Amino acid sequence: MKHTLRHAGLGTLVLALTTLFCLALPGTAQRRQRPSTPSGPWMNTNLSPDERADLVLKEMTADEKVALLHGVGMPTDEPVTVENAPSNRGVGYAVGVPRLGIPGIDMSDAAYGVRSSQVNGRYSTALPANVAAAASWDPDAAYEYGALIGRELRAQGYNMSLGGGVDITREPRNGRTFEYLGEDPILAGTLVAKLIEGTQSAHVIGDIKHYAFNDQESGRNSVNITVSKRAARETDLLAFEIGVTKGNPAAVMCSYNRVNGDFACENKWLLTDVLKKDWKFPGFVLSDWGGTHSTEKASAAGLDNEQPGRFFFGDKYKAAVDAGTIPGAELDEHVHRILRAMFAAGVIDYPRQRSVIDPFAGFETARKIEEGSIVLLKNKPAVLPLDSAKIRTIAVIGAHSDVGMISGGGSAQVDPIGGNAIAPKGEGATRWQEQIWFPTSPLKAIQARAPRATVKYDPGTDPAAAAAAAKGADVAIVFAYQWESEGMDLPTLSLPAYKSGDQQVDQNAVIAQVAAANPHTIVVLETGSPVTMPWVDAPAAILEAWFSGSDGADALGNILFGTVNPSGKLPNTFPKNEADLPHPTVTQPPPESQHFSGPTSPEQWAKGLPPFQVAYDEGLKVGYKWYDAENKSVLFPFGYGLSYTTYSYSGLTVTPGSTVKVTFTVANTGARSGAEIAEVYAALPASAQEPPKRLVGFSKVKIDAKQKQTVTIEIDPKYLSIWDEQKDAWSLIPGDYTIMVGGSSDKLPLKATVSLK
Repeated sequence: MKHTLRHAGLGTLVLALTTLFCLALPGTAQRRQRPSTPSGPWMNTNLSPDERADLVLKEMTADEKVALLHGVGMPTDEPVTVENAPSNRGVGYAVGVPRLGIPGIDMSDAAYGVRSSQVNGRYSTALPANVAAAASWDPDAAYEYGALIGRELRAQGYNMSLGGGVDITREPRNGRTFEYLGEDPILAGTLVAKLIEGTQSAHVIGDIKHYAFNDQESGRNSVNITVSKRAARETDLLAFEIGVTKGNPAAVMCSYNRVNGDFACENKWLLTDVLKKDWKFPGFVLSDWGGTHSTEKASAAGLDNEQPGRFFFGDKYKAAVDAGTIPGAELDEHVHRILRAMFAAGVIDYPRQRSVIDPFAGFETARKIEEGSIVLLKNKPAVLPLDSAKIRTIAVIGAHSDVGMISGGGSAQVDPIGGNAIAPKGEGATRWQEQIWFPTSPLKAIQARAPRATVKYDPGTDPAAAAAAAKGADVAIVFAYQWESEGMDLPTLSLPAYKSGDQQVDQNAVIAQVAAANPHTIVVLETGSPVTMPWVDAPAAILEAWFSGSDGADALGNILFGTVNPSGKLPNTFPKNEADLPHPTVTQPPPESQHFSGPTSPEQWAKGLPPFQVAYDEGLKVGYKWYDAENKSVLFPFGYGLSYTTYSYSGLTVTPGSTVKVTFTVANTGARSGAEIAEVYAALPASAQEPPKRLVGFSKVKIDAKQKQTVTIEIDPKYLSIWDEQKDAWSLIPGDYTIMVGGSSDKLPLKATVSLK
């Protein structure tokens, strides 16, 4: 999503088309129109959401129905108008029906926290990036992640979240990888379902996005993704299926790209055949911002709501209904779905009421999630955890680690309290694709935990100077980062060089030289995607901290000094180099397909940019399945992460039945309490023609030192099935299945074979 409309030259068109006939109302930005107290039969909470929606629908005029099908612009950026005056100045607003007690739908971006809080003078917690939540492999933490976002949305006056990103990592250089939940559909789908549950527990509308295959930002408005139905259903769509059927989101956001020829927001196979018929999704589909390209086609395909304006679902839609080219029943179906979602989520029974956000609770939640998400990639010799009683000198080097930690950009961006931690220092609201550093200082966190040590900071802008600073220290901690944002893809998975004054800083060179100077070097990575590491053998320890949120420094400090035992594991494979990826380079659009420039007519928008092709010819082989099938070694495998203790596995039994039950014992064989993520994989019969193995279950198990625990995981039959294109259904292939259990995708000590029919 979304703010890119303005930066791609489309904001002028959005503004013109959505405010042309509206009068500006200066000074009313803070006014809120409260609906009259409803007393109709639809307020009977003993009725189902569907029954209540139908009762409202019978009372609505044709104009009121059409008004619910579209937005009225982006209040965040636009003048106050008659229509958007009741809004909360978010990124989208659909007017309600005040006379019937139906509020407007007030939308905010909320991938890892509520965006643009400064617009309405509020505070928002920045959680660790979504990919960090995936690294926790913890459904309970995912629920808390969503619940905090839901509470803060509601406190700020919003009643709809635009979070829930779950496009799987087919292209790790995707600029939005940090917004998503990794490369495996079962991990990603399970976690997004819990995140949605948490969000909607606050009586706000939750959504899941970007449906579907929005796996690269390059040419996202024009790319045509070609993929077989089997590959689609077993990979990207499986993540959405789990999220939709288990998380029950009230809304689904369709994506910008084309899929097998049709734009996702007018793709009947995606929206109607799969989502609404097969998955029985009862909520509504809204377009990504500017992702609508037609009226009749999009409506018939299953799009229910156009955002942020009304290019096609405003006057054109009403004219089509009047002309009979859109049946009245089709209009009513869209309106019913929107009303039903509002009743199901509770936005009518529990009206918005602003309240004060508790920043301390937000910081605590963000810190705890980050503590469970940091991945210890290397610890040899066991330099970690640091012992504050023994260390006398520490060198902290690089990546602005004296003042802050980086966050992900685009529509996910959260405004930091006090503004950007680096220049332009102190500014409040963030700007599109500006690197934002949250004021959470690793240097201060380290100093607080080692009060008797001398802790010195070096900016890491000169490799030789950084090496000199590190040479005499007991330990050197080097911070490095890879910034990501919506609206761009990474040119490479290598740590980027960056400008510091007149100097070009080579982060790889800094790490290599510091590690050569000090054998006790620790590297802390702040990234949203995998990175390549030409220096991987040199440092003693490597930590992946992701984009760590409002209190990332304290979480990191607790891991470094052992207050918390690391338990995160990788949700994405870290390859050795980009030549090993299924697509060694990101397919770029030709110039004519890159973006719309300047105001364009609705006719040109309807036509769309000329498509360019990206074929997912790797098919089923996504992430670790690709490396397994192609026999490619990796830097760090999917599901991998170290601990300050050790674990062993024993006693595997596999019991077939309506669900396959996998039981085993995990023992903590070390001296520290910890949490182990136990992973279950399956190899299907050869006749299934699948990659060597797939994740089919997992459990995060907390175990005290020298204790053990029996774990039972029930495997959903769908996770052992393939998509049969002839039957157009899931099918379990008869034969022998090998069940494997262990601590990462490449370390599975327990194996058993079970015959399934």
